[in-house]
Amino acid sequence: MIDASRRQFLRASGVAVCLPFLESVHAASAVSANKVRRRMVAINVGLGLHAPNIIPEQSGKNYQLPKYLELLRDYRESFTVISGASHPDVGGGHFSGKSYLTAAKHPNSAGFRNTISLDQYAAEKLGTETRFGSLTLSESGRGLSWSRSGVEIPAQSRPSRVFEQLFLEGKASDRQNQKQKLKDEQSILDVVMDQSRSLERKMSGRDRDKLEQYYTAVRETERRLIKAEEWTEIPKPEVDRKPPRDQNDATEIVERMDLMYDMMHLAIETDSTRFLTYFINGFNSVPQIPGITIDYHNLSHHGKDPDKIAQLTVVESRVIESLSRFLKKLSDSQEEGDSLLERTMMLFGSNL
Repeated sequence: MIDASRRQFLRASGVAVCLPFLESVHAASAVSANKVRRRMVAINVGLGLHAPNIIPEQSGKNYQLPKYLELLRDYRESFTVISGASHPDVGGGHFSGKSYLTAAKHPNSAGFRNTISLDQYAAEKLGTETRFGSLTLSESGRGLSWSRSGVEIPAQSRPSRVFEQLFLEGKASDRQNQKQKLKDEQSILDVVMDQSRSLERKMSGRDRDKLEQYYTAVRETERRLIKAEEWTEIPKPEVDRKPPRDQNDATEIVERMDLMYDMMHLAIETDSTRFLTYFINGFNSVPQIPGITIDYHNLSHHGKDPDKIAQLTVVESRVIESLSRFLKKLSDSQEEGDSLLERTMMLFGSNL
């Protein structure tokens, strides 16, 4: 619980907190809970996609589906193809993955500093409505999410850990330690705010504007910390699913993608988070797919070699088929009369 002095401070700062049970507050919360839940998923295929197989030759609604989109025919009325789009001054080949959701310029330069990614911007505004503000996933290593200060959000690449985070309760001592950590972080914010206000009298108008922006950021952080403390008291959702076993063989790319998409579907279905990113990267070996003899990365640098393009088409078709299975899970899952697919905005593409 939050002591009386802290509640007074928060009211003065215009921040809503969870007070002891009040009928009117409970009723207002129930109304809010009835709002339509909207989700956002951003997926980046790090090695790109063979353009002739995914970009239609005709414009307009009645275009002929190219090879990869034919695999998504069941969802034709649900997607829009955008081609010829790019972020200004974002180059650098594989380095451009850093800017996929930020549009920060020159990601391969020595002095590069990233900006906030689209998912984290959304999570700042709406992330407190779920237990986890966002979920950052990747096949290997770096993800797609970056904080407002340009710090990379660590990505999770093990489905078993994602399942544990979403659905398994920790020990009582772990929960107590988490609550204490959140309280400590809130106390630090109080001290920082008090110290910064003592400087306000000495500042110019421009500096006061900057300080007000800082106050806004601190209040937003404090709001998220308070909400996170509340979530420690709420049991995690139960799912009729055993924890997944990680596929540690990097060549089993289809199984690895399917496992991660399963976790993404469960996260959305249980409303554990509404903002997810998934970086499909790190495939530098020969995938376990019949007929494939060259590593995926090398195939993506095909140099118009017909044999490489043929093998690349097989591999990328499997990537699209895995996406299709994810879309089907969302389409088959219902929420208040709508499918989860209808309530989910999805970006699927590549920084290349």
